[in-house]
Amino acid sequence: MPFITIAEQQLHYRIQGSGFPVLLGHSYLWDSAMWQPQIEALSQQYRVIVPDLWGHGQSGPMPESTRSFGDLAAQASELLDALHISQCAVIGLSVGGMWGSELALREPKRVKALVIMDSDRGAEPAATLAQYSQIISTIESLGHIPAPIIDAVAPLFFHRGAPPDGDLIVSFKRSLAAFSADQIRQSIAPLGRLTFGRPDEVARLSALDAATTLVMCGELDIPRPPSEAIRMAEAIGCRHVLVPGAGHISCLENPSFVNRELLAWLEQHVGTDGNA
Repeated sequence: MPFITIAEQQLHYRIQGSGFPVLLGHSYLWDSAMWQPQIEALSQQYRVIVPDLWGHGQSGPMPESTRSFGDLAAQASELLDALHISQCAVIGLSVGGMWGSELALREPKRVKALVIMDSDRGAEPAATLAQYSQIISTIESLGHIPAPIIDAVAPLFFHRGAPPDGDLIVSFKRSLAAFSADQIRQSIAPLGRLTFGRPDEVARLSALDAATTLVMCGELDIPRPPSEAIRMAEAIGCRHVLVPGAGHISCLENPSFVNRELLAWLEQHVGTDGNA
């Protein structure tokens, strides 16, 4: 699996399939494997590129110069440059949708189609900002994510009432426990502060092309509820889709629905050879 050096750090990415390029951005605290059902489905027709966020998966520490979604978008742009990709579709979930939408705002000619999933470009509500900030400070101090925090945080990524002993939750809890002190202090904590301390930039989304932008959200998403997705879609003037029975990681909780929607969207807007 390939790496690219950006700002003196090693960014890991997966690449599979051939055809028009599709760049996937994953959620905070996950990695490129979060997209496995979509990689398998989309790579039958498209060239799928999936970077790991800094400090996640196999990527190295977040560069100290990274301060905003604009910086993350610029780093994604460097990856696309290195792969000689002048046009692509971007599908981002959670923080992936935050920097993915920023990339589309900054490089509208490069991003031919955009899907924002389970994400928000509004400011984090005060109550959850305080809660998340305390968690980040605690794990940064400890150098690991203790079991009580894992038990509190993990369910937020799934629909309310999801079985705590289900394979997805158990696997996710295991991955949270595996973060090293260096990963937490160099990447997880600063990236969390960047994400949750974001300004309200929903109004800027009106500059996106409504005809080529889609907003999706798990109908049971806890941290990024459908109301936020609808607010963004209204600002953009684009269509929104709610994923039945799914929470925050909707691509894993209802992959068949998500795959059908994404394949139909890509075929409509980029075709199967980039000539929609």
